[in-house]
Amino acid sequence: MTDATDKSAHPSADKTTDKINRRSANITEGVARAPNRSMYYAMGYEPGDFKKPMIGVANGHSTITPCNSGLQKLADAAVAGIEAAGGNAQIFGTPTISDGMAMGTEGMKYSLVSREVIADCIETCVGGQWMDGVLVVGGCDKNMPGGMMGMLRANVPAIYVYGGTILPGRYQGKDLNIVSVFEAVGQFSAGNMSEEDFTQIERRAIPGTGSCGGMYTANTMSSAFEALGMSLPYSSTMANVHDEIVGAATEASRVLVEAVKKDLKPRDIVTRRSIENAVAVIMATGGSTNAVLHFLAIAHSAEVEWTIDDFERVRRKVPVLCDLKPSGQYLAVDLHRAGGIPQVMKTLLAAGLLFGDCITITGKTVAENLAAIPQAPRTDQNVIRAIDKPMYAHGHLAILKGNLSPEGCVAKITGLKNPVITGPARVFDDEQSALAAIMAKRIVAGDVMVLRYLGPKGAPGMPEMLAPTGALIGQGLGESVGLITDGRFSGGTWGMVVGHVAPEASAGGNIALIEEGDSITIDAHTLKLELNVSDQVLKQRRAAWTPPKPRYTRGVLAKFAFNASSASLGAVLDRFE
Repeated sequence: MTDATDKSAHPSADKTTDKINRRSANITEGVARAPNRSMYYAMGYEPGDFKKPMIGVANGHSTITPCNSGLQKLADAAVAGIEAAGGNAQIFGTPTISDGMAMGTEGMKYSLVSREVIADCIETCVGGQWMDGVLVVGGCDKNMPGGMMGMLRANVPAIYVYGGTILPGRYQGKDLNIVSVFEAVGQFSAGNMSEEDFTQIERRAIPGTGSCGGMYTANTMSSAFEALGMSLPYSSTMANVHDEIVGAATEASRVLVEAVKKDLKPRDIVTRRSIENAVAVIMATGGSTNAVLHFLAIAHSAEVEWTIDDFERVRRKVPVLCDLKPSGQYLAVDLHRAGGIPQVMKTLLAAGLLFGDCITITGKTVAENLAAIPQAPRTDQNVIRAIDKPMYAHGHLAILKGNLSPEGCVAKITGLKNPVITGPARVFDDEQSALAAIMAKRIVAGDVMVLRYLGPKGAPGMPEMLAPTGALIGQGLGESVGLITDGRFSGGTWGMVVGHVAPEASAGGNIALIEEGDSITIDAHTLKLELNVSDQVLKQRRAAWTPPKPRYTRGVLAKFAFNASSASLGAVLDRFE
């Protein structure tokens, strides 16, 4: 494991100019190459085109979800920009799954699976078509890590173009977003909201194209990619409906063609130090718990040594600077107006909390990119705090361990007055029965809900639990009821919640041995997740436990369940050592 570029990992490790010359020679020399050449001529190529770099455009556009339905204009701008910069654009598609639409359904099991499918698509097309570079355009949550993993596996010059965030909806003078709907479910079921208000929130929360508007998973990952150096400055918080984002896509294509000329590849940029920069920004912005899972997977694809304990190390030294939803007040568009990720990064850099010497896709270092940014945030805004007046003194994504999660799990502790609870276990082996119990008001303050058999192998696919957590918040139980799961949480989740419990129930983790009424302690102060049952009792229960049969025996879900690593290792499918 190393954070250095593996020069033998991909044919592109040779200098790109040599590769272009070899391509030209291969295509133009000999009768044996005539079919190859003819295939390009069929698409309108001319002889001179074979001397230009072939740049892939991985286009995540679809009409499945508003997160991706506004991407085509960005892909079009990227194609035009590549051709204007002297390259040949080769467009191919990547799929997407809408987490917001799939939430609470069987379809949610496909969400994390889609991360791997997207990565496979990009690696396959770039490798199979011998591309000289790739520009990835994506929007919804798994587009982001899937795209980055594919770029790192292929390791040709690459850049990520984020599709942009959504604008807020409005009702009764208040901003709305997707989480407003899930929390309204809880309020409505508790009798604290009229049917008319509920209906209006449902209709108005999503006003158009773009990814979910808070510092949820998509915006967390886009911000992290900017900090990582794989996206352009300011590009991660632009709104999809605003014109500036098209210009950013055009500029990204120009920068990418320059990176091809310089042979600047992803593994030159994505190192242990640049990943630490990205995680520092995740902590400073109050980002999604999913970032832990995804950056473990990204580091694995980059062959960089990075563990779940590194998140806790960074958390202890980086404060939360941004007052962003889900636990704060503001949305990504507000962050953009306040100075965006460059201002967050410069504030951290000035405090010695970033590595300024990391190279970025622009060809400049982090410090060079930020040279003109003020060291402190503007005083006419409240989104980004000064380093000496943070929202919280330490980061919000705490890594807990204990007899319930010896490999580690993730607790999101922002917005909580006291992130400690000991209470009786309320045990559920699926999400639907847990949600039904909440809606029927069978869950009360002091309970600790256990949602299990929802891990990478068990569900399979580690679905998100936004419906139950949103319902708890809506019923006013967000700080008084604990919830632990071997599944995941939406980036929109907050409350006394702990996810990614590992080992998972299906792999024989102790979460499988919990019985109704057992005492459980969640303590983010001491970083503990404990089942308050003796080792002898656990031994007896383990002797009686039998692993469940796989829920799927064919198709993509079965393949994911068979190959997925532990959540503590990123739930990747190609960890064979």
